[in-house]
Amino acid sequence: MAGKLQKVSESACFGGVQGVYTFASDTCACDMTFGLYLPPQAKDGSVPVLWYLSGLTCTHENAMVKAGAQGWAARHGLALVFPDTSPRGQEVADDAAYDLGQGAGFYVDATQDPWAAHYRMETHVARELPDVVAAHFPLDMDRQGITGHSMGGHGALTLALRNPGRYRSVSAFAPITAPGRVAWGQKALRAYLGGDETAWRAHDTVALIEDGHRLDEILVDQGTADQFLDSGLKPELLAEACRKAGIPLTLTLREGYDHSYFFVATFMEAHVAWAAGRLKA
Repeated sequence: MAGKLQKVSESACFGGVQGVYTFASDTCACDMTFGLYLPPQAKDGSVPVLWYLSGLTCTHENAMVKAGAQGWAARHGLALVFPDTSPRGQEVADDAAYDLGQGAGFYVDATQDPWAAHYRMETHVARELPDVVAAHFPLDMDRQGITGHSMGGHGALTLALRNPGRYRSVSAFAPITAPGRVAWGQKALRAYLGGDETAWRAHDTVALIEDGHRLDEILVDQGTADQFLDSGLKPELLAEACRKAGIPLTLTLREGYDHSYFFVATFMEAHVAWAAGRLKA
């Protein structure tokens, strides 16, 4: 059972409350921190939940302060949860590079040393943290959606595919669509899961779809000026996999936008509205 929830901060925000909380995670064997926004509608009862998974180098804080999601969430009456991207602490394994270790958990449960002791981010995000927030806040866990950016877009898509029926709404900003085919993902998956590439397929959106996993529909926004578009993201692979599988994909290429939070903030309204339309139906 996870440790007692500790409040780090709470601030008034668009009529609701933006909080930051920490607890002793049994799953990750360290303290884990997350942000949670409760809209004003939560004063009157339980509200739907939209999970936002962040990308490489991020903590819980990046999207919380840069994505501009709270105003739109308040308008639609959605709670927002901002998990961290990895375990943290001096005792937690790390790597000198930005794309492995702390800040780069890739939303998988590591099986290889030295990562396996703490890097269990799939279980943390999909199992442990939902139990924690449901126990402490007025959230309707029967109405969950998920979104994310870059590595977090990868996490949003793969967690939704691996947990059918869990998330009524699924979207992503510039996701890593096929980590098994790009340097970012190959490095992380080999380190966390080992050299058997067949094990990587269970954490690769395109491979999961090729192997029979399905979603009702997906929304993706991708900037055409994204510096990682061809080398690390490859939305065309997702489009082809969805076409073959018959999964409705709304993929919009945003002319001139890069990989930054300026891009995310610009199109956050559309993703929150997409989630609201499916979580409040």
